[in-house]
Amino acid sequence: MKHAKTGGRRRAVLVGVTAAVVAGAVGITATAFAGSTSLSDNFEDGDTAGWSKSGGSWAVVTDGSKALRQSDAASALARQFAGDTGWTDYTLSAKVRAVTLSGSAATAGIAARAGGAHEFDRLVLVPGAVRLEEVKGSAVTVLGSLTLASAATGFHTLRLDVSGSTVTGYVDGAKVGSGSAKLTKGRVGLITTSAAASFDDVSVTALAGAPATTAPTATATATASPTPTKTTAAPTTASPSPTKTATATATPTAVATSWPKATGTTTLTATKAVSGTFDGGNVEFIGGGALGDGGQDEGQDPLFQLADGATLSNVIIGAPAADGVHCAGSCTLKNVWWLDVGEDAATFKGTSASQTMTIDGGGAMHASDKVFQHNGPGTFVIKNFQASDIGKLYRSCGNCSKQFARKVQISNVTVTAPLKTLAGINPNLGDTATITNATIIGGKATNVCALFKGVTSGEPTETSNVPDGVACIATGITLK
Repeated sequence: MKHAKTGGRRRAVLVGVTAAVVAGAVGITATAFAGSTSLSDNFEDGDTAGWSKSGGSWAVVTDGSKALRQSDAASALARQFAGDTGWTDYTLSAKVRAVTLSGSAATAGIAARAGGAHEFDRLVLVPGAVRLEEVKGSAVTVLGSLTLASAATGFHTLRLDVSGSTVTGYVDGAKVGSGSAKLTKGRVGLITTSAAASFDDVSVTALAGAPATTAPTATATATASPTPTKTTAAPTTASPSPTKTATATATPTAVATSWPKATGTTTLTATKAVSGTFDGGNVEFIGGGALGDGGQDEGQDPLFQLADGATLSNVIIGAPAADGVHCAGSCTLKNVWWLDVGEDAATFKGTSASQTMTIDGGGAMHASDKVFQHNGPGTFVIKNFQASDIGKLYRSCGNCSKQFARKVQISNVTVTAPLKTLAGINPNLGDTATITNATIIGGKATNVCALFKGVTSGEPTETSNVPDGVACIATGITLK
């Protein structure tokens, strides 16, 4: 979908402050790293406080936005470490761009469970591919690999999940591989070998024992039916008609404390049309075929297409997620969970100014740009929702060829940084945003509302990054 691209990434800090009026809290300062399994840094402050260098030539540079660069391609092994040596199960993600990546020894990427300068699990870009490896001294064990023709060009989002004895790697939302690891705990790192690279938007969130906003990954099984007696079934192009289960909350009244576990897995190779009500029974749906490339390209088809008046409930959307959910008019998404957002989690289309899209309950993780995209007119309601590692929770289209005045109402949400903004709107087009009772963990006052000058072609320009009290009104905002 068309959307506004914004620069100005900001360092996400962990602060213990509550702000009733966010616009007045712009002077907050704090350290970037806390004692819990949580870390967020996008280097907008221009320094590397909290990181420890081992080899290479490192400096904060401008690479689109501020980024940390290792510029010595001759360095055999350059590393920056952060975090705690006692960290065990967590997700590490970062954007990585290879500046120089040539030769059989060249790598650039991220490391987890680093117990020393030569002991860690790593996910690295290499010429023409991405590799998942465990390094213990001179011994390197390859756990997975994926061909990536563009490895040496542009930023790629790398993500490592380390849980128990399993390590899993992803690049741009596509799974690289998974394997058994011997390492059990350690810090995180940014690494290069015989290469130069830029690093940005580094994030660590706990996988187990975490609060509501850092939810565990749902566990999928190889069944197509969520009924108590599970039967093995091959992936299908149409979803089952599962019965309702007790795992879902039909009418949530607060942000959930944990994510649901999948009762089965169904692969959709074509968009599933929904009219009326579809209850997924907490089955995990993933894209296959034309819906399964795991990319972030605009114009992808959705997994679910909702007709005007349709309701989608109790659905877990895994990876690849294609373009999530499209609504052709008024619709409701109740307790829908996105494990790894593709292009967008959900897009509101339609043509009527009276239509309403409601998101009630559920959550989303790992959205490189937007979670919810508003292209048509009408009102977008987001309530009782949680998210982590996202760009924007909501964005009113900044450059659609046909523009409308749009409204968004956000209430009772919890978002864990990295986060650019809760709501991005275009006041010059008549957009309004009302945000109440929102908690941002690891964020700033400038992560609440972004105001843009919307256009019908080209790129919109950002005019403000704090609520103005007119087009964007924010109350009951808590920064932690």
